[in-house]
Amino acid sequence: MCGLLLLQLSSLYSCAEKPRRMSKMYYDFFDTVSYIVGYETDEQKFEENCAFAADMLGEYHMLYDIYYEYADINNIKTINKNAGVAPVVVDERIIDLLEYSIDMYYKTNGLFNIALGAVLSIWHDYREAAADARENGTEPAVPTMEELRAASLHCNINDIVIDRENSTVYLKDPEMSLDVGSVAKGYATEMTARALAERGVVNYALNIGGNVRTIGTKEDGGAWAAGIQNPDENADMPYVVRVGLEDMSLVTSGTYERYYMSNGVRYHHIINPNTLMPENDYLSVSILTDDSALGDVLSTAVFNMSYEEGSAFIEAYDGVEAFWIFADGTTAQSSGFSNYIIDGD
Repeated sequence: MCGLLLLQLSSLYSCAEKPRRMSKMYYDFFDTVSYIVGYETDEQKFEENCAFAADMLGEYHMLYDIYYEYADINNIKTINKNAGVAPVVVDERIIDLLEYSIDMYYKTNGLFNIALGAVLSIWHDYREAAADARENGTEPAVPTMEELRAASLHCNINDIVIDRENSTVYLKDPEMSLDVGSVAKGYATEMTARALAERGVVNYALNIGGNVRTIGTKEDGGAWAAGIQNPDENADMPYVVRVGLEDMSLVTSGTYERYYMSNGVRYHHIINPNTLMPENDYLSVSILTDDSALGDVLSTAVFNMSYEEGSAFIEAYDGVEAFWIFADGTTAQSSGFSNYIIDGD
């Protein structure tokens, strides 16, 4: 009788304490919209975990910023400003990112290159000018190969000098600049997720501007659902495919957000370091892996590979799957990708 009563009370207690799904939205990190979703019985605990994550993401945002400087912080912008002038004392998290990025440069045969800033800044300026050209009724301009090639002479990864003992970074070439846009968000997302897990956080998901990283499962033990966006805005379905994530990340590089059109050609923000041009073989490349930083890097690198080259590259990479959407809307996937496809929410 007592045992039955204890079981009944335990069941009532479990129902009363069932974790609820909570979410919070931010506009402060990496110039994009971010979400934190989690299951907690205590709203205050959820708020504390969100505050912890937001503090980390905010710090990474400032450290990895290439456009703005902040009081009492030496960041990537500071390093670029001092190119050819002097080493800059930086936070260890900058050195961690740069060393990781240099390693990935070699693993991707240079198709991921944070030293490409001189070229990327040219494309950035032309994208910015495209809106004004449209308003004035003129066709937006495209960079000449002469100016792109001239800039590419200042993109040598070996001109990044890191002194970890003294915590300094120095760019030997005065005309070079770093651009960490293809890795910073994923790296910050991954580091934040790991720190949350170390705090004992479970059943959470981070969506930092489209970089999705889950911590554990949903409260019921089911996988988190994430979708690969349909590049066709007029399509009935907003997602081409949905996948289930458990302690995993989904990262997509696509052409459908940051781009401009000129004479019927789409010029987007993913620049091939070899051709110095945006490639238009794909509308997007998505990467599934347990590391959001790696997903960020590989989505960029594979985007700049032919399908045959990219497919072989992914198949040789343990724990990584990929999904391609081609320019004509057709799709392809790596051999193990189908294991993650789901139909539910």
